[in-house]
Amino acid sequence: MNRRTALLTTLAVTTALTATACGGGEDTDAPAKGSDKATGSTVPAPASSAPASDGRPEIELPSDLSYTFDWPRTGDKEKDAVLADSEQSIKAVDLAIVNQNALDKAYLSYYEGEAAAQAEQFIQAYVDAKARVTGKYRYYNPTVQVRDRGSASLVYCEDQSKAFDMYLKDRKVNRTTVTENSYVLYTTQLRKNDKGVWVVTKLLSVRGHDQCRP
Repeated sequence: MNRRTALLTTLAVTTALTATACGGGEDTDAPAKGSDKATGSTVPAPASSAPASDGRPEIELPSDLSYTFDWPRTGDKEKDAVLADSEQSIKAVDLAIVNQNALDKAYLSYYEGEAAAQAEQFIQAYVDAKARVTGKYRYYNPTVQVRDRGSASLVYCEDQSKAFDMYLKDRKVNRTTVTENSYVLYTTQLRKNDKGVWVVTKLLSVRGHDQCRP
């Protein structure tokens, strides 16, 4: 998972689910989505949520986390389902981080096999560091393909320039400098499970890819 800063990158930029290390500073053993330090005293109330439907889990996140998905629906039922479930899978990992639970049920509804194992490691790194993610995430430039027998692929970009890691004890935010590494290309493999959910089976990431840089 390349998603979430330093902490995340500990899991390796080449493996699926490499956390989105915000900003693009050097990887470390603790979350570090930025380099300036900012503090906060109040815990934001949950604001971002997606209602549970068709057996899918409810995703409710703190108001200091926001997501923009610049990937319009295609008009194709299956492709749009892949996009919708992928949005929720991204948020579900962040929910596990917020909950400080590497076995959180929500993300396990969207990941399996290799991807689930990598996600667990990624989340556990935050739990061990007593940190979580905060800020704004943007996803764009999606390319989705659906193949026979319930398999699909989704390639997309993530902008981590306004997302950071926050330590829970003092709510200190680690603000990394924006560099080309703040932009990450993801390649995911998915399959449609027996509940009709498109789950991620593999996820690879490349930081600073020119396809994603502004």
